[in-house]
Amino acid sequence: QVQLVESGGGVVQAGGSLRLSCVATGNVFEIRNMGWYRQAPGKQRERVALLPSSGLTTYADSVKGRCTISRNSAKDTMYLQMDRLNPEDSAVYYCNVDQLRFGKITDYWGQGTQVTVSA
Repeated sequence: QVQLVESGGGVVQAGGSLRLSCVATGNVFEIRNMGWYRQAPGKQRERVALLPSSGLTTYADSVKGRCTISRNSAKDTMYLQMDRLNPEDSAVYYCNVDQLRFGKITDYWGQGTQVTVSA
């Protein structure tokens, strides 16, 4: 089992920045892909950024150039640096990892952290 806890959300004015953190605990071995997702009220959950085991990061078009996903393996922590935020970025942000163990892939999700961007 892997437990994920996000932090760093809050209320920020448009144009501001936030850095989200996601700490993984438990059996963190063999984690493959790590990513950040978000879900706004009335909308489907969408992927914001992906950090696969290959290290080739990808971003949603809506955040490209404004967000950076990174990982500190020594601290089992993943980050999402978000700059030049706008009201459309308001959502609950979730971190996600998948793990391959004994031939089975399992997805894990954090509880989410709220990001609110005021105009």
